[in-house]
Amino acid sequence: MALSIFELFKIGIGPSSSHTVGPMRAGAFLVEKLRKHGYFDRVEHLEVELFGSLASTGRGHNTDKAVVWGLQGEKPETIDPSREEELYRSVVESESLLLGGEREISFSPGRDIIFRGDELLPFHPNGMRFTAEDSRGARLYRKIFYSIGGGFIVGHKTARDDQLKKEDTRLAWNFDSGRKMLEMAHSSGLSISEMVFENEKAWRSPVEIEAQLDLIHDTMQRCIEAGFTARGHLPGRLRVRRRAPDLYDRLSHQNEGAFADPLAVLDWVGLYALAVNEENASGGRVVTAPTNGAAGIVPAVMRYAEKFLPQCSRPKHRAFLLTAGAIGILYKERASISGAEVGCQGEVGVACSMAAAGLTEVLGGTADQVENAAEIGMEHNLGLTCDPVDGLVQIPCIERNAMGAVKAINAARIALYGSGHHLVSLDQVMETMKQTGLDMNSRYKETSAGGLAINITEC
Repeated sequence: MALSIFELFKIGIGPSSSHTVGPMRAGAFLVEKLRKHGYFDRVEHLEVELFGSLASTGRGHNTDKAVVWGLQGEKPETIDPSREEELYRSVVESESLLLGGEREISFSPGRDIIFRGDELLPFHPNGMRFTAEDSRGARLYRKIFYSIGGGFIVGHKTARDDQLKKEDTRLAWNFDSGRKMLEMAHSSGLSISEMVFENEKAWRSPVEIEAQLDLIHDTMQRCIEAGFTARGHLPGRLRVRRRAPDLYDRLSHQNEGAFADPLAVLDWVGLYALAVNEENASGGRVVTAPTNGAAGIVPAVMRYAEKFLPQCSRPKHRAFLLTAGAIGILYKERASISGAEVGCQGEVGVACSMAAAGLTEVLGGTADQVENAAEIGMEHNLGLTCDPVDGLVQIPCIERNAMGAVKAINAARIALYGSGHHLVSLDQVMETMKQTGLDMNSRYKETSAGGLAINITEC
C-alpha cells in the first residue's frame, strides 16, 4: 500500500474528480512534460482529444474548461473558484492561452478540444490525448493520459500514476488487503489508524501529518458550512434548486443534539451531505473522498460524530480520516474508485465503506469491527449504477450522498453490535464489486446513456 492517504483526500474543485480534477491535473502535467523534454518554447498550438466517458459527459462536468485551466498552469488545490469562468472566457474570446501562465499560444476551445464520445482508448474509459505542434504545424509531442477516478491520472505507457506512486517506498505496515490489514493489527496491537499514521511517516513528519489531516478536516467542514448559505440554482440546463440552505434554516432553530423525534438526527446527516454535494456541483472547493461525486459522505458522517457523539476531538477526527483513507486505498488498489469503470458503487459505495470504517474506529471498535463495517458499507451498494442526468453530478448524485451517509452510520452500528466475525470479508466484497463493474453495461458507467439519464423527461 505504497500510497499516501493524502493522495486519496485531495483538495480540489467540483464538479468531478475524474472529469474535472483529473483533466486539470493532466493539462498542468503536460506543461511539465513539455518543459522536461525541451519543447515548451517551441509549442505554438495544442490539440486536445477527449474519449469515452470524458467526452460523453465532459461538458456537464466542465472537462473542457478544466483542461484549459490546467494548460494555463492552474492546479485544483490552488485555483480560485471565483475566477474560473474569467480564466476560461479569456481563452474563448482571444483564441489563445498563456501556456503554463507564461507563453501565449494559439488555442480555441471550440476548435481544439475534440469530443470523441464514440471512441475509447485502450486502458480506461476516461482517456485524453494531447498533441503539441510547432509554428509550421509539425507535431512536437503527443501524450495520452487516463483519469482513473479520485483525481488520479496515469500515463498510457506506464499504466500507473507516475507522479504519485513510489514503488520503492518502504512502509511500516505494508498491507495490500483487508486480510493483511487485520493480521498486522492483531500482531502489532495497533489500531488501523495507528498503523496508517506510521505509514504516513514515510512521506511526512508527525507534525506535518497532523497538520494535513487537520487541513483536510477543516476544508470539509468549511464546504459544509458554505453549502448552508449558498442559494439559487445549480449550473446547467436542469435548473436544480439548492435545497441545503432551506433545510438548514428549518433545522437551525433547534440545537443539533436535542430532538423530540429520535430520527431527526438523520435530517442533519442528510443536510451535511447535501450541502457538500451542492457545493461540488457548483464548482466549489471540496475534498475528494474518494471522488468528488461521493465527496459528501465522509464529511457528513464525520460531522455527525462531532455534533452528536461525546468527546469527538481533534485526535478522533484524525483517526477517522486515517482509517477511512486506509479503506479507500484498498479499494483503489484492488478494485476501482471510478464511476466510469465500475459504476457508482466505486464512488458512493466506496465512500460509504470508508465512512463506516472511520466511524467504527472513533466509536471504539476493534480492527475486526472496522473491517466488518467497511464490508457492510459496500455490500449494500453493490451494483449501484452511475447514470447522471444530462451529464451533471446533480440527479441522482446529490441525494445519493445523503443516502450513503445514513448507510455508513447504520453499517458502523451493525458492526459495533457484533464481535467482528462475519462470513463475507472485505476482500471478497471488493472483488465482487470489481467483477460487478466489469459485467455492468457501459451505459450505466458515467455515460448518461442509461438509467435515470434517459428516463427523466426534461421540463
